[in-house]
Amino acid sequence: MNQPAENQTRVSLAQSSPTVGTFRERDGGLEWSGRQETLRIEPWGPDAVRVRARLGGPILDGLPGALLEEAPVTSYTVKIEDGQGQLTVGTLTAVVNGEGLVRFLRTDDGGELLAEERAHFWWPGPRLYTAVGNGHHRLEQRFAAYDDERLYGLGQHQHGRLDQKGLVLDLVQRNAEVGIPVLTSSRGYTLLWNNPAIGRVELAHNGTRWVADSARQIDYWITAGTPADGQRRYSAVTGRTPMMPEWAAGFWQCKLRYRTQDELLEVAREYRRRGLPISAIVCDFFHWTHLGEWRFDPAEWPDPAAMVRELADLGIKLVVSVWPSVSPLSENHPVMEQRGYFIGTQYGPMAHADWPDKGVASTVQVAFYDATNPEAREFLWSKIKENYLDPYGITAFWLDACEPELKPGFPENLRYWAGPGLEVGNLYPADNARTFHEGLSAAGEEVITLNRSAWAGSQRYGAALWSGDIGTDFPTLRRQIAAGLNTALSGIPWWNTDIGGFHGGDPSDPAYQEVMVRWFQFGALSPLMRLHGFRDPGMPLGPEMTGGPNEVWSYGERAGAVLEKYLRLRERLKPYVLDVMREAHEEGLPPMRPLFLEFPDDPAAWSVDDAYLFGADLLVAPVLTAGATARTAYLPAGATWTDAWTGESYEGGATVTVDAPLDRIPLFLRDGARLPVAE
Repeated sequence: MNQPAENQTRVSLAQSSPTVGTFRERDGGLEWSGRQETLRIEPWGPDAVRVRARLGGPILDGLPGALLEEAPVTSYTVKIEDGQGQLTVGTLTAVVNGEGLVRFLRTDDGGELLAEERAHFWWPGPRLYTAVGNGHHRLEQRFAAYDDERLYGLGQHQHGRLDQKGLVLDLVQRNAEVGIPVLTSSRGYTLLWNNPAIGRVELAHNGTRWVADSARQIDYWITAGTPADGQRRYSAVTGRTPMMPEWAAGFWQCKLRYRTQDELLEVAREYRRRGLPISAIVCDFFHWTHLGEWRFDPAEWPDPAAMVRELADLGIKLVVSVWPSVSPLSENHPVMEQRGYFIGTQYGPMAHADWPDKGVASTVQVAFYDATNPEAREFLWSKIKENYLDPYGITAFWLDACEPELKPGFPENLRYWAGPGLEVGNLYPADNARTFHEGLSAAGEEVITLNRSAWAGSQRYGAALWSGDIGTDFPTLRRQIAAGLNTALSGIPWWNTDIGGFHGGDPSDPAYQEVMVRWFQFGALSPLMRLHGFRDPGMPLGPEMTGGPNEVWSYGERAGAVLEKYLRLRERLKPYVLDVMREAHEEGLPPMRPLFLEFPDDPAAWSVDDAYLFGADLLVAPVLTAGATARTAYLPAGATWTDAWTGESYEGGATVTVDAPLDRIPLFLRDGARLPVAE
């Protein structure tokens, strides 16, 4: 209903409008309208609301975003009185004043969690719409900053920071830089910027600002509670990950790249000859006839059926690389172009990158299929089914270059089925994973894909994320801890790195062997354990390329013995890994957890960025510097911790230093938990 005139509040003439807007309760939500703007707040799950705002018309439904189509049914109350509107959902209360400014409060004590803030007393207010044409605007949403606030999540980045307060982050997809606009605050809220537009978020000390370069309306979701509560609520409204297949919890062997069927099989046989645990082996790129034909080249892979059968007899799953790009030499290019299955462009031809292909000396201009188009997804899956699933039973796929990998990176030039590139560009990796989720699910198969990029909601499609093409030194390893933890707080529970890093690394170099050992230990205690990299000596990019050896026996006798030890540790821990994965599936809690996720009442836990919990019971403190033989780690208050190697116990709330020789990663068990760490 409209608010009575006597309830309208006065505003200062110094402000941008001398009049207030009007309120009404409508369709289960609270709406405010003023100066051609409509603001709508509605319940969206327990202790959570969705906020949308638009200039020049009613709120639009059906725009691309991460939220599931139907909101969980939730009790709520709406109250309009004294010149303001209020919507309460459990522990969260949203209050809108007469000028349309929003504050989010704790329901029990009225404490402020987050509040909008004007950019200036005159103009603009907290929400700014700058027209860019055709009903689209450059959108800005501004919130207040708080000196004591810590901010986490926001996808996967290589800046090495766990607390991201003070940073500016581009909301865009790039190799090793994954923009997922989910933010967890130490003040007791989790916020999703439900907008796949290209933009940025600024976490400054004088304000927080979300920016979409071109979109039609502001859209975000917020919930109150601890970080663990936030993960449960967020995953419930964006979709929980499937249960991880049992085989995927083991060890994945990979390198850039096995060039032939015989080469790949010989590696698999050698693992079994040595009695080493292995669950999967990867057939990487350039195994195809042409890029975008999505089938084995018979010259290099003459009998895939026999290969898959032998691997199955060895207990090894084959994972196959699938790229979303299509060469003009591919037999699929003409029909996909004619049917409109490629991402379009505003200017120039439908070519998005240059890339090598077989049968041509130079690079060719390739196009990416439009994963936001349902018909294009069906077409690509039909080829995957025809060339991998039906004849060979292959069900595990590596979705590389799925940002998509544009050259040059101009998303504003793209036209997707779902909308202009600036408005929907971040959606692509999630919809690419959706292609395989829909196809595998329809075939009655378990789902897991390995992805180089992701967006909010990717987890519901069974997407595992890895940290991209990164360096091969200790500083890079150190940065992966924060990258993995912030990914976990972005709703992506299945995560891993290229063990040893990607770009280089000499297997015969003792210094790099130490990097590999320490990284391998970290990998064994990561959600997924996968060895990969482009080892020295490398070759130029092209169909003939391969890198140096990258198997556990490639790193010398001393290092190899340690790697074998951690292969066996991972195998012993598989039942625990699968238990933790079930928590991700059923509750939305990530396997890799910052200490504060389990211990939010311990102030010191919020600043630990070099260790983490793997599940609730195992604290992992990787060795992250060269030559180290000891490790200092903080053990959170509120638990007793036992050194998993020595059996020595420590009370939480203190820092301890333990031995960390080359063959040992410090591990601590919580409150008497019993895990088979020691052989």
